[in-house]
Amino acid sequence: MLTVLVTGATSGIGLESARVLAGQGHSVLLHGRDAARGEAARRLVNAAGGPHARYLQADFASLAEVRKLARTIQESVPRLDVLINNAGGVNFTRSVTLDGYERTFAVNHLAPFLLTNLLLPKIRQHTPARIVTVASRAHRNQQIDFADLMSARGYRPRRAYGRSKLANILFTRALAKRLAGTGVTANCLHPGIVATGLGQNNILARALVRLIQSSRGVSTAEGARTSLYLATSRDVENVSGEYFSDSRPAPLLTRPEALDDSVAEQLWRSSEELVGLPCTSY
Repeated sequence: MLTVLVTGATSGIGLESARVLAGQGHSVLLHGRDAARGEAARRLVNAAGGPHARYLQADFASLAEVRKLARTIQESVPRLDVLINNAGGVNFTRSVTLDGYERTFAVNHLAPFLLTNLLLPKIRQHTPARIVTVASRAHRNQQIDFADLMSARGYRPRRAYGRSKLANILFTRALAKRLAGTGVTANCLHPGIVATGLGQNNILARALVRLIQSSRGVSTAEGARTSLYLATSRDVENVSGEYFSDSRPAPLLTRPEALDDSVAEQLWRSSEELVGLPCTSY
């Protein structure tokens, strides 16, 4: 039995991933930012069988709440075998968090970057263990602008989202490099265009996402399939630092910058500074 934390688990592929994992007998920790939706998700996951699911609340637009979530897990969870960084969103208009960071970049990249780093001591206590991050093929045709990480110049929702997903891939590559030989793997994936709550914070963004999904979208069950594969399959127990689609490596879907380790390292150092982490030596 695994203990698995799924972020953004109150809807969409996060909820589906949690439900399937519980049905397989794993102990599931569900993260979300809304208490009512979290309780509803917990009841649904519990109904799938397996050990008692637990809901943990945190708003990923607040680095303080991310730190509180990590502290709660460190203090109250005996072990953590799998972390699925699933939470994400997009905003049609530019807004900033309480920390002063552009919201899409903060929620999609900085929050999972901080959470993962804070939970690494717990994850490394019991190996083998896995870290799975939900990225997107939306990263294609994007590049990290280190002079404007917060999209202060000419904000475009598609570009902001694509850059944040590119950051997910670069984070995974840099993390896998740091974890080599520890028994902890890190991989990321494109789930497909899934009928989820992406963009739910903004009416226009939600309408745009739903329009795209209605024409080319896959079900939440199909969208969760690669996350579940990377979280549990023996086929990838020794695979790390890769980008997957449809439960198989998909290097040809990435843009060259997503494979550039120098860019990954620069992003890692910038992210450490933004979230207030010391430079890592592992």
